[in-house]
Amino acid sequence: MSPRDRDRAENPASIEQLLAAKEIIVFCGSGGVGKTSVAAAAALGAATRLGGKVLVLTIDPARRLASALGLEGLGNAANRVPDDALKRAGLEPRGELWAAMLDTKQSWDDLVLRHAKDEETAYRILENRLYHNLTARFVQSHDYIAMERLFELHSSGEYDLIVIDTPPTRNAIDFLEAPARMAEFFGSRLLRWLTLPYRVGGRRGTRVLNVASKPFYQIADRILGSKFLQDIAEFFMSFQTMYEGFVDRARSVERLLHDRRTTFAVVTTLEAAPLHEAEQFCVELRNRKFHLGALVMNKTLPDYLLDPAGDAAAGAFCDDAGALADALASLDEPALADRSRTARVLRTVGESFRNFAVVAKREAELRAELDRGPEVTVRIPNFEVDIGDVSGLAAIANYLYS
Repeated sequence: MSPRDRDRAENPASIEQLLAAKEIIVFCGSGGVGKTSVAAAAALGAATRLGGKVLVLTIDPARRLASALGLEGLGNAANRVPDDALKRAGLEPRGELWAAMLDTKQSWDDLVLRHAKDEETAYRILENRLYHNLTARFVQSHDYIAMERLFELHSSGEYDLIVIDTPPTRNAIDFLEAPARMAEFFGSRLLRWLTLPYRVGGRRGTRVLNVASKPFYQIADRILGSKFLQDIAEFFMSFQTMYEGFVDRARSVERLLHDRRTTFAVVTTLEAAPLHEAEQFCVELRNRKFHLGALVMNKTLPDYLLDPAGDAAAGAFCDDAGALADALASLDEPALADRSRTARVLRTVGESFRNFAVVAKREAELRAELDRGPEVTVRIPNFEVDIGDVSGLAAIANYLYS
């Protein structure tokens, strides 16, 4: 690597330079800030500008990504976005764009089948009632398996860049801490208590439990029933055969998230609530020693609202509305014939421009404050139409990569 390339990799000035030096970028943000669209646009831009094989993986259960990329559906298996879909949007891909959406249950099943000590243990876990409830309803299981899936995809070496679309930031810290928490959960004292009679009694564990003198087991048996306790014990005793590998992988996932090849991008609008969440999350990322590569300010107001000439024009609309209405009436246009109505419209337009200008000025002040944090800051304007196809994502990518 030349000194110039090394400097660009270490001190990126754009999303393009940042992603050229990374293998994973994790997009985080509040709900409703356009995070999924920004993540997909980043992946689209990487595939068309940087080349290589790029995957965008959405952890957020929202299903907008498939329709935006022109795919019929998404699941655990990655689907390639057809080159024709990109070309119809005026793009010439240098690489390949792939997309997938986390299937929590399928990912857990694959994990068990892959890492259980033998087939009998694997199917004993898969058929356990508690396993079905755990993988379907336990929030930490969704967050943890998402990290497992990321680790698996990265370890495969199949993709040059993986773009992750995470759940809203209120859950993102849980998402980041899921590997450690799941390892702690499966090794907790509570589970050791629940499984103790079975570990002592082997296949006669039920009889041992029924005659146990400890109040804990007597109360648990009355409330939950010995069959339920047996399901719990059998599940965790089977799962503990995977425990050592489980903990090792959790630590590997944590190392991957802190690796220099991984970076985080926070997406926000400049509205009070999502902006506050974004600022707090940036602090949390730094405190936990994660690499904060980019801050994306989405749905921002245009710079022309700050133009003094625009303000002067808005002032003329407000202050000289009557004279302007008279001048417009002379154009012999029926829609402008009513001078009082035209004057009201002109005043409304002028006042609206000034109101938006006040908001735009505040946004500019906030942007100046936020620019001091991450390596790259990007602004994306508020589009008049909802982004729902490849052309819309390409428009976002133009601002991301400009």
